Order: sequence, then C-alpha cells, then structure tokens
Amino acid sequence: MSRLFEPLAQRSLTLRNRLAVAPMCQYSAVDGVPNEWHLVHLGSRAVGGAGVVLTEATAVNAEGRISPADTGIWNDAQADAWRRIACFIEQQGSVAGMQLAHAGRKASTAAPWLGGRPVAPADGGWTPVAPSAIAFDDASPVPTAMTEADIANLVDDFARAAWRAQAAGFRLLELHAAHGYLLHEFLSPLSNTRDDAYGGSFDNRVRLTLQVVDAVRAVWPERLPLWLRISATDWADGGWDIEQSVELARLVKSRGIDLIDVSSGGLVPGVRIPAEPGYQVPFAARIRRDAGIATGAVGLITDPAQAEAVLARGEADVVLLARELLRDPYFPRRAAVELGAEPPTPEQYLRAW
Repeated sequence: MSRLFEPLAQRSLTLRNRLAVAPMCQYSAVDGVPNEWHLVHLGSRAVGGAGVVLTEATAVNAEGRISPADTGIWNDAQADAWRRIACFIEQQGSVAGMQLAHAGRKASTAAPWLGGRPVAPADGGWTPVAPSAIAFDDASPVPTAMTEADIANLVDDFARAAWRAQAAGFRLLELHAAHGYLLHEFLSPLSNTRDDAYGGSFDNRVRLTLQVVDAVRAVWPERLPLWLRISATDWADGGWDIEQSVELARLVKSRGIDLIDVSSGGLVPGVRIPAEPGYQVPFAARIRRDAGIATGAVGLITDPAQAEAVLARGEADVVLLARELLRDPYFPRRAAVELGAEPPTPEQYLRAW
C-alpha cells in the first residue's frame, strides 16, 4: 500500500490519507467574513481528495490579520459564514481544519497583487503589535510592544477563536507559530528583546506559545487533534533554530499537541534560504525523531513519488501541499493513480474513472 494513501489516526479521527492542504491566504474576505470564493477554493480541494483541508491563517482578533482582506473568527458572523464551508469539506470526506493566527508586526499589509506594502491606519489599516518595538524591515512601521495585559487578552482571544471554530464544525485546529508572525516573534531573540517573563531565556520566549496551547487545549475537545506550525529555523545567526524547535516540540507534546507542521523562515528579510525540492523535510525528520512526535513536511513538494518517499523514509507523517494544490486541486487523485492506490473520487465523478 502507498504510504501517502494509508489512513492516519489522530485521536478520534481517521484521516483518509496523509495529504493535507496547507494554509494559503486568499486576501478575499470583507470584515474577516469568508465568502463564496473561500467555499469554492477550499471545497474544490476537498473534492480533489485531500485528507485534511486547512483554512488560511484565520485571525483571532481584528489586528491579527495579515491584511484587511484576511479571514477571521473573532465574532459570530464570521463563525456562521465558516460553518457552511466546514460542512461542505466534511461532506466530501476530508477533515475540515482551521489555522488560528495572529500576524503580529507583519499585520496590516496589502494583498500581494496590490504590492504587499503596509496599509496605514488612514487607508483602512492599523498599527501592528509585537513582543518588542522592532519593525520587520525598513519599509514597515514600528509595532507597538505588547503589555502583559495585552498578552493575557491575546491568550483569551485564541481560546475564544478555538471555541468558535469547533462550534462552526471544524474538527482539527492548527496554531500558527511560524513565518515571522506573532507567536514566532515571541520565540525568536531576533524579534523579542523583552526583559520580563516573556523575553530573554528560552523558557521565557516559549511562554506565550505554551500558554496559547494550554488555553486552546482546555476548550478544544479532547477527542479532536491540535497541530502546531513552526518555523524550525530563522536561517539567521542568533535566531530561532532547530535545537530550540526540538525542545519546544517536546514541551507541546506533553501539553496535547498531536503534530508539528514544520516550515522555516519568515522572521527576518534578506536571509539566504536553500530553496530546493524538499529543503525543509530534514527539519521535520529531526523533530519527529528527537521529540517523538508526529510531523508534517512542507516546502517545494510537487511530485507524488517525492511525497511518497518522504513518508516511506519515516521523515514525516503527513505531507502538506500549497502551491501545487493551487495549480492542481485534484493532485491527490492524480497521485493515487501514479502510486497504485485507489483514487479518492466523488460519486458524481465516478463515470470519468
């Protein structure tokens, strides 16, 4: 049997295969509310046969959006709109998952096709927040350093968002602590220069992530999986690295995280990243081996045989695809045919197979 199409048990769920749709921002929401675009975008990947379909980075409060056009789940109107989407995904045999996020100092930017530059408050944006008043780059605004009261409110926002996600029909959550967004900013000494309980030592820098994990796990049903996405390295001297990632993985495993979705980078600009097929897979393999936790592999995985080999070598438990699934929403069906597995085909499409 193909490893890629072998079911995976996670708590009470059984994923039909080990292909997951990675979170991909669509910059198409109004006031954080998903719409028909999100239904068709995510729904078509479920029809295409993915085992898990994750939403884009979905903000836990208004200032946590990457752009003013990002989705959110900080109010009931947003949760109500997500319910139809989650239901459709589940009806196709996929697990509906939501990534909860806060963009931190990288918030309030325009969509990529509008230039991706910071959006000023006068133009509908806002002043970003961060662990420390350090801008992402010379073109970005200096964020407001969060107070301990702000941090406590943020933890509550993550918990409330998790509760709303479950009420909307999602059965898997992923917490976003990667790519230079807020939780990652607290993890790395390059963006976190605080001198209180949330800065300095490793234990202090991981404190917020652990508090968010604990708060979400307290409201997220025990029977349902909880994933954590991290950047395994900043690709920069003095930053977050694989050794710290392994230690964080050990800590969150004991707190109820079921899988580490292993990416890298995004914290600081101008770093040299060896972007080649599978370049991030060794990080997933290292965390899986040294922390004893399931991992997801990402990064320039575009070929069925390549994805199969990652799992066959024991380097990860799940493969998450992003751009390849933008090019081909039906990649799982194509991969199954190439690997000699039964393609996940909706009844409505059987006459074509």
